[in-house]
Amino acid sequence: MSTNPHDLTVAYSKFTTSRPQLLQFYHIHRHISNHFEPALIPGARERFTSMYSMHLWFNSGGRLGTNAVSVDGGFPSFIPEEVKEIKDPFARALAQRIQRLPVKLQVGFSESCIMSSCVKPRFQRDTNPAVLLHCFDSSCLEWRRTYPLLEDAAVETWAIDILGWGFSDLERLPPCDAASKRYHLYQLWRTHIQRPMILVGPSLGAAVAIDFAVNFPEAVDKLILIGASVHVEGTGLLTKLPKFLAYAGVSLLKSLPLRLFANLLAFDDISLSTCFDWTNVGRLHCLLPWWEDATVNYMLSGGYNVVNQIKQVNKRVLIIWGECDNIVSNKLAVRLHSELPDATIRQIPDCGHLPHVEKPEMVARLIADFALSGTRKEEQNPIVLNSAGEKNTSSFIC
Repeated sequence: MSTNPHDLTVAYSKFTTSRPQLLQFYHIHRHISNHFEPALIPGARERFTSMYSMHLWFNSGGRLGTNAVSVDGGFPSFIPEEVKEIKDPFARALAQRIQRLPVKLQVGFSESCIMSSCVKPRFQRDTNPAVLLHCFDSSCLEWRRTYPLLEDAAVETWAIDILGWGFSDLERLPPCDAASKRYHLYQLWRTHIQRPMILVGPSLGAAVAIDFAVNFPEAVDKLILIGASVHVEGTGLLTKLPKFLAYAGVSLLKSLPLRLFANLLAFDDISLSTCFDWTNVGRLHCLLPWWEDATVNYMLSGGYNVVNQIKQVNKRVLIIWGECDNIVSNKLAVRLHSELPDATIRQIPDCGHLPHVEKPEMVARLIADFALSGTRKEEQNPIVLNSAGEKNTSSFIC
């Protein structure tokens, strides 16, 4: 067997995704990994991991069993140990890629660095990057099924944990109100991304995206809003709760039964076992010791209220909505479309509140098309994707 790194690189560039070739490539890589520096075969192992995971998933009809495991080794030390109990191979694979980057933030009367969690792209492209936010009280693991598809579509993709949620190091707790979240995202962008971005926000993340685009328009190229929760005026009466009641409520928010119920509402049609596993993915960040303090801080601060900012957005916007969204009414999608100066709607059939988890192929295709296309030709007519992921212009529903 040849172990010349040049030969391996050539072989890697030509191999297809059939199972024997994938397995052969993996064993070749394992064989030479002790003889050559990984830099000699850039991206090979990572590319294999992504493609082999996708191969397993498609061959299982999208229903991977408990024996499916990630090819790569361990998880970052700052991820709670419970990550090892998660069965979803995409969640496991993406969790292994989470890292922390230093981001300057005002804490008290001094400026310090917050080690902020995210998933970085492996390669930089010529086009502007897509930056993926997440829902209320979630993490970048929300993008576990769509992220690898965006990479395969040649979209430079970041998945960012919003300040106060996710897996950032908040041992020295900063304010976690909307203004602090906005400033943190700006500092992360200014320090590490440094190019106008396609900012993608699902649910409450859409409010984060709108607020950011209005305040820092130079940092945003386009917006993609998924199941947007942008017409709620902050946390309302929760701001008036005594702290002990706020902590009691937040403790309930972390509970497995409540999270399980929320997942059953959020998804259109998933099995109970899948729902249970996805619940564990969604609450993993809640197990960090500062989560309760950060969430109470956000709740009492008033949260996000972007109702009056929507019409100020001067960017092209793609609105994605699940046909069967039980969390945010489809009527609000129509309202949002009418309020934005330059927006297009795409509705995904047989899908609930989180299309990027439930229908990743469709969402990845929409994001990639919108991110990579500089023309408006594709977006003149409303389009709905059928269950096969094909465009159907005659059955748009909103």
